[in-house]
Amino acid sequence: MTKPLLDIRELTTCFSSAQGIAKAVDNVSLSFMQGETLAIVGESGCGKTVLALSILGLIPDPPGRVTDGTIMYRDKDLLDLSEHELMRIRGNAISMIFQEPMTALNPVFRIDDQIAEPLRLHQGFGNREALDKAVDALKLVGIPNPAKIAKSYPHELSGGMRQRVMIAMALACNPDILIADEPTTALDVTIQAQILDLMDDLKQRMNGSLMLITHDLGVVARMAQRVAVMYSGKIVELAGANELYAEPLHPYTKGLLASMPSLGETRELNPIPGIVPSIFDLPQGCRFHPRCPKAYEKCSLMLPPLYEPKPGRKVRCWLYED
Repeated sequence: MTKPLLDIRELTTCFSSAQGIAKAVDNVSLSFMQGETLAIVGESGCGKTVLALSILGLIPDPPGRVTDGTIMYRDKDLLDLSEHELMRIRGNAISMIFQEPMTALNPVFRIDDQIAEPLRLHQGFGNREALDKAVDALKLVGIPNPAKIAKSYPHELSGGMRQRVMIAMALACNPDILIADEPTTALDVTIQAQILDLMDDLKQRMNGSLMLITHDLGVVARMAQRVAVMYSGKIVELAGANELYAEPLHPYTKGLLASMPSLGETRELNPIPGIVPSIFDLPQGCRFHPRCPKAYEKCSLMLPPLYEPKPGRKVRCWLYED
């Protein structure tokens, strides 16, 4: 069997505050293969972004810290690497498109300087050659008049253009793994479609792997081969995208799909009642049970393990105990 490109085992990331210690990512195990698109979905606050930042070693310490687990990339545990060793991987072999391009881009540097930086750092290019490569990267992501845009500052570009710049920067070093955190947030529908098409096309051309973090299940249906559903720091369902949409198993996944509008349908939308609990005040037992229409007594007493009711399907729910 082919070895996973990235293999996460029992990863736990904690944050400390005056309220106590909170596990934002709690004992998460996940792997994905070369060329695969894996979507991480769930409501805001479920731990998706913290998972991505943990992989890249970007958890601010204090108040956060990875306290347990392993993250294996090409026979290296990323958690055992020094900051210097991590810097050689971050932005080179593993890159990330951050959620807010306006805050992720440095407002006082021109676009070409920002794209050229990882090329100089990781690929050994001289300044002139790196700047030329930056223009090529802008051309690759479909930016018109790339030589002119390269000399612009972030505030001079539209939201869609800034997002393309972020993609160009992330792909400049031809990474094995691209992590995209809500890549279409705050973009209009037309630009969203263009950005998704661009990411999918570039992934296929480079044979890279994509970890797509989103709460938009429409994006997942379009892009992903497999889906991991997170709730309150834990994986509650893991399945192939087609199987997940055809037959969701976890009540939370069913609730997410039931709350999605569909083109041409007139059915009433059914939002999930309640809100995601605070990671500083998690309910006992299954973390979803206060909002779950299928909950029974055991759900409020014990946290269910991750069952495998079908080959390739995993679900954290007492309904599948037998």
